[in-house]
This record gives sequence, C-alpha cells and structure tokens, in this order.
Amino acid sequence: MGGARNIRRFLEQFGPRGLNLGLAGLCDAGEEGDFRRGLEWAGLGSDLGRAEMEALGFYVCVADLEDELIRCLGAAAVEQVVEAQGELGSFRTFQRQPAWRARPSQEQLRRFIGTHSGRKIRYARLLVDALELTSVPRPLDRVVG
Repeated sequence: MGGARNIRRFLEQFGPRGLNLGLAGLCDAGEEGDFRRGLEWAGLGSDLGRAEMEALGFYVCVADLEDELIRCLGAAAVEQVVEAQGELGSFRTFQRQPAWRARPSQEQLRRFIGTHSGRKIRYARLLVDALELTSVPRPLDRVVG
C-alpha cells in the first residue's frame, strides 16, 4: 500500500465505492487511527473500535508486525534467522551500542530489523517462514484466515 495513510485510496478503489471486493488488512498500532478514519470515510462504519474493525477484517498489531513475529518466535529463533542472513555480527555490534545494551533482546531485534531500508520487508517474510502454524500471531492469523 505504501503506508497506512494510503488506506483511503485502496478502500476507494477496492471497497464499496469501487470494485466492492471483500477486504482485509493489518496495521501497526501507530497506524490504527489512519485505518479507522479510512474505514469510516469509506462508509464501513462510524466510531469504530478494534472489535468493529476486526469484524470488518482489519486487525491491529500490538506494536507492529515485527514485534508480533519476534514475540511468537522468541529472541533465540529470530537470532538464528539473523545469523542465516549473515547479519549476526552486525546485530551483536548493534547490541553493544550504549542506547541498546540494557534493553531486552526482543526490543533490540525489533529495532535492528528496522534500521536499514528494505530489511523490515525481507525479515517479515523470513520470520513468517520460521513460524510454526500453531504459533502464528493473532492479527496475522486472523487476516489470512
């Protein structure tokens, strides 16, 4: 979509005013307002809360998709994915930075994944591939289910 703020354009094209297709979506907690306003603008409800958004097929990640995936997999499994990508050394260097030393591994991994352009998209796919089907994060499970 190119960002949550583009939700209106997609809802206009594919929603009730456009092709009238069945829609579903996933957003980060920080983008929830953009999604809510877009859904309301498209005529899919008013004063939408999370439950109403979910009834429409739109789910909110606790922080973001990476956070959901890291929590489900656990830090050790995510580090294995980072190692398989040849970036474990870079991650260890990142962990030694004063601002990140005392933070939990999950927070460090989430920030590390978000530090380079394209890394979030690449790691999202890799982390999803590493998931067991029994431990898919709820928002992801619901949006594709």
